Amino acid sequence: MTELTSSSLPSVAQKPTLSTETPPPPPPINPRHVTPTPSPTTPATTNIRKISLLPLIFLIFYEVSGGPFGIEDTVKAAGPLLSILGFIVFPFIWSIPEALITAEMGTMFPENGGYVVWVSSAIGPYWGFQQGWVKWLSGVIDNALYPILFLDYLESGLPVISSGLPRVAAVLALTIALTYVNYRGLSIVGVTAVLLGVFSIIPFVVMCLISIPKVEPLRWLVVSKKVKGVDFSLYLNTLFWNLNYWDSISTISGEVDKPSETLPRALFYALLLVVLSYIFPVLSGTGAMPLDQRLWTDGYFADIGKAIGGGWLGWWIRAAAATSNVGMFLAEMSSDSFQLLGMAERGMIPEFFGKRSRYGTPWVGILFSASGVVLLSWLSFQEIVAAENLLYCFGMVLEFIAFVRLRVKRPAASRPFKIPVGVLGSVIMCVPPTVLIGFVAAFSSLRVAGVSLVAVVFGLVLQPCLKQVEKKGWVKFSVSSHLPDLMA
Repeated sequence: MTELTSSSLPSVAQKPTLSTETPPPPPPINPRHVTPTPSPTTPATTNIRKISLLPLIFLIFYEVSGGPFGIEDTVKAAGPLLSILGFIVFPFIWSIPEALITAEMGTMFPENGGYVVWVSSAIGPYWGFQQGWVKWLSGVIDNALYPILFLDYLESGLPVISSGLPRVAAVLALTIALTYVNYRGLSIVGVTAVLLGVFSIIPFVVMCLISIPKVEPLRWLVVSKKVKGVDFSLYLNTLFWNLNYWDSISTISGEVDKPSETLPRALFYALLLVVLSYIFPVLSGTGAMPLDQRLWTDGYFADIGKAIGGGWLGWWIRAAAATSNVGMFLAEMSSDSFQLLGMAERGMIPEFFGKRSRYGTPWVGILFSASGVVLLSWLSFQEIVAAENLLYCFGMVLEFIAFVRLRVKRPAASRPFKIPVGVLGSVIMCVPPTVLIGFVAAFSSLRVAGVSLVAVVFGLVLQPCLKQVEKKGWVKFSVSSHLPDLMA
C-alpha cells in the first residue's frame, strides 16, 4: 500500500532558496490518498463526534446480547447443566475467536464497511459484495425481531396491540420512532445504549443477590427431563444467536475514536459483560427455583424475579426486557446502515447509499434497512432466528477465509492489534467455529435451508447485475478517494 510520509513532503520550516536550475516535475499524486472536499449533500465528517470506549462497549453489548432475554430456551431444550456449560464453553469455541479476529481485522482496516472490506482485500470485491449482502440481510432479519418482542412484553398491559390492525400500526410506529433516533446521530445511539444497558443489567444483579440463600447447587446438575431428551436444534440455535455478531461493530470502525486502541478494549470488556450477564442469571434461576422445563421460554426470567424478589422485581425485569429490544434495534440499525455506507464508499453499491445527513448518519442506508425490517416483521420468531443464523454462518466462513488469507498474502501489513499466532495458528483457531457452523447448518430445517440458499443465490446474481447498471451509467458508482487501495 502506498503511503505519504513526512520525509516525502516539503517541510514548512524550510526557507525558500533561489536557483537557476529547472525544478523537477512534481511527483504524481495517488488519487486514492487525496482527501475529498465534502459536497453540499455530504457534510464534512471531521466535525462529527467519534464514539468513545464506554458507548462502544454497550453498542457491542447490544449487537451481541442485550442481556439474558431469550436464553431461557437453552434450559427448556437441554436442562440446567447443559445450559450452564453451554454459556461457559461456547464463548471459547465461537465468541472469543470471533472477537479476536474482529479486533485484528478491524484495526487493520479502520473504516466503515468492516468485514466487507476484509473479504474484498483478501479474495476480491465480488466475494466482498457477497459478504455484505448476506451480512446485511442477516442483520435486517435480526432487527425485524425487536419491535415484535418489545410489543410482546407490553401485551399484558395493553392487550389491544396483541393482534390485527393495532398490532401492525404499533410495529410501524415503533420502527419509525427508533429509525429517527438512528438518523439523529451515532453519538445519541451510543449514549442511549449506555443508559438502556445499565437499566437492563441492574435488576439481574439484584435478583442474583437475593437468590443466594435460596440456591440449591444440586439443581444445576440436572440434564433434560423431557421424554425426547435434548432438543439440540433449539439448544444450538439459541446459544449461537445469543453469542454471535461480535463482528458487527466493525462496520462503524470509521466512526470510532482511536480505533486501534478503543476497538480491542471495547471487545474485551463487552465479552466479559455478555458472558457474565448470561451465566449468573441462569445459575440464579435454575438454582433457586424447582425445575419445570416447560416454563423456561421467553419472558420466564420476569416470573423468576417475581418469585424470588416480589412483584416489583418481576416488573423491573419485564421493563428491562422491553427496553433491551430498543437497544438491540438501535445498535443493529447503526451497524447495517453504516455497512451500506462503507460499501458505497468502496463503489460496490450506488453512490447515493453513501450520503450522510447533517448529523453524519447514512440516511439512505437507514431508510433502506428500516424498510427491510418492516417487510420481514411478519416472520415467526423461530424462523427468524434459524434463517439469520444460516446466513450469518455463510458470512463467517468468508471471514475466516479472509483472516487466514491476509495472514498469508500480507504478513507485514500494519496490524495495531495482532493475535499472537502464526499462519498455522490462525488456521487452527478457525477450525472449532467452522465445525460449529456445520452443526448449526445440519440442525436447520429444510424450509429454512431452502430460504437461505435462495437468498445466497440472489446475491451471487445481484452483483453482476449491479456491475451492468454501473457500466451503462444508469446509476452513479464511485470509490471515495480518501480510502487506501485494497489491492495494493
